[in-house]
Amino acid sequence: MKVSIITVVYNGASTLRDCIDSVLRQSYQDIEYLVIDGGSTDGTVELVRSYGSRITRFVSEPDQGLYDAMNKGLRLATGDLIGILNADDFYRHDQVIERVAALADQENSEAIYGDLVYVDANDTRKITRYWSSGKYRKGAFRWGWMPPHPTFFVRRSVYLRFGLFQTRFRSAADYELMLRFVHRHGIKVSYLKEVLVVMRAGGVSNRTVGNRLNANREDQEAWELNGIKPYFFTHWLKPMRKIFQFFPGLMGARLEN
Repeated sequence: MKVSIITVVYNGASTLRDCIDSVLRQSYQDIEYLVIDGGSTDGTVELVRSYGSRITRFVSEPDQGLYDAMNKGLRLATGDLIGILNADDFYRHDQVIERVAALADQENSEAIYGDLVYVDANDTRKITRYWSSGKYRKGAFRWGWMPPHPTFFVRRSVYLRFGLFQTRFRSAADYELMLRFVHRHGIKVSYLKEVLVVMRAGGVSNRTVGNRLNANREDQEAWELNGIKPYFFTHWLKPMRKIFQFFPGLMGARLEN
């Protein structure tokens, strides 16, 4: 099984090396790695090119934003299974792809997801949040559930059947895509119960009350776009479920292997 990993970046030279190195260190052999750059001017282009042929495909040109760039990568990807790793993130250890691919084969899954930890932007050993996804149960999206998108690996055939990211969204395109794939179309998903991705803290959607309200509006639009109705409390339960993520000690989160 070939696995494609897509990293989208724009002026991310300060964190991109950790991201790239975590992909190139993977023990799994059949990896196609695509880096999609939005026309950076901070040294990102030179950094990526320094890796030479170890990066399978590198594109650097203006785009229409994050999700447009992700779609560009998805159209170029040729792997059977596709993962998207943001430039600020890195894989937890060097066997992430190997374990994801093995579970996908073992359970004949159309998507695999796992857990994620947020770390201090300046000290990546310091965990600030722990996102424990838990096993998916039918209807869970109505109760505010969603998996962390950087851990969400999807078969290419699913994208071909059900489409790419909706670029009309500013912050909820990943939520809409997972809602569409998992809740609406019922693809088969499997949960790998371990931390797969480490993310530096600082997400846009939860940074201010205004951003959270805008995210809630986009969440609602995601349901409407798919012609399905959530419960009246779904959009507020979704951020409320994240409260316990800020107590990583309760989850036993650790960064050592």
